[in-house]
Amino acid sequence: MPKVGKKFQEALKQFDRNTLYDPAEAMELVKKAAPAKFDETVEVAFRLGVDPRHADQQLRGAVVLPHGTGKSKTVLVFAKGEKAKEAEAAGADFVGAEDLVEKIQGGWTGFDVAIATPDMMGMVGRLGRILGPRGLMPNPKTGTVTFEVGAAVKDAKGGKITYRTDKAGIVHAPIGKVSFEAQKLTENFKTLADTLLRAKPASAKGQYIKSITVSSTMGPGIKINPAKI
Repeated sequence: MPKVGKKFQEALKQFDRNTLYDPAEAMELVKKAAPAKFDETVEVAFRLGVDPRHADQQLRGAVVLPHGTGKSKTVLVFAKGEKAKEAEAAGADFVGAEDLVEKIQGGWTGFDVAIATPDMMGMVGRLGRILGPRGLMPNPKTGTVTFEVGAAVKDAKGGKITYRTDKAGIVHAPIGKVSFEAQKLTENFKTLADTLLRAKPASAKGQYIKSITVSSTMGPGIKINPAKI
């Protein structure tokens, strides 16, 4: 069995691992149970009753958290002309076209979010093998292929996160930092939960949200009662 550190053992004493908590109470507990000295990220995992082997049950999308994630994101935009100016005015860190494509083809990936106008996707598509595995490829489903580049940049800077089901039907997503007030974490959590509920595939059968677990980067998982959302 893996060795459990003293700090982690102390964190486990802060709650009952078999109890399903109300979301607000779980956020209070995740703050208390965070063992690290740095400002840990608070993450939530939803285990959904979907079968990702079927295309119509693969969830993928984006949502803007009301209080952000506590992390500053570096945003790159593929655009030309007026749309490039719009992106720069909105606060994009990198704006360009062929020059950025060549730079990325050379191995550079110094950004967290990539946005592109639809007319640029023919060029950006050449970067699929580089950006795809890193989750950086612009995609209409996540709002990163759009002519509304100003709004997209502001959303990315302001707390927009993307989500998708993994092979096991689980959605993992950050909802803030341990330093956030518990109320803000709860509101971010509820925004994500509501988004996933609305995204329920029509073909999904049985219980949709099977389990929910919230944890900090280095802390133990705390179970949330699915019935409370």
